[in-house]
Amino acid sequence: MAPRLLAWLGLLGLCAAYLQGGLNKLLDFPGGVAEAAHFGLPFPAVVTAGTILLELGASALVLSGRLRWLGALALGGFTLAATFVALRYWEMPPGPPRFMAANAFHEHLGLAGAFLLVALHDRGLLARRA
Repeated sequence: MAPRLLAWLGLLGLCAAYLQGGLNKLLDFPGGVAEAAHFGLPFPAVVTAGTILLELGASALVLSGRLRWLGALALGGFTLAATFVALRYWEMPPGPPRFMAANAFHEHLGLAGAFLLVALHDRGLLARRA
């Protein structure tokens, strides 16, 4: 496969959860509102609508290459915020649910880091090794 296609497939993999999440919320808006309310977010309908726009819009930017850095930063920032809202494993009692939440928390930190690297690469800010 050509490197450009492989790179695009890698970006699609990074955006997959956001495409799926945005489409699910779009197709089941009441379910998305219930999820936002579950996490105690204010104005759950507004938050859900904004989340749909952010997940689908930023993913489109990343995948299209147009303002890729901006889409990547938006998804990275969203991921960090959502991680600290939804995966507060340190507040959970010991046991399998806490273990799973801790793993998911750190996996999401990795996703945010990957989006930061995409943004830096897109802006040409990654140092080249000599």
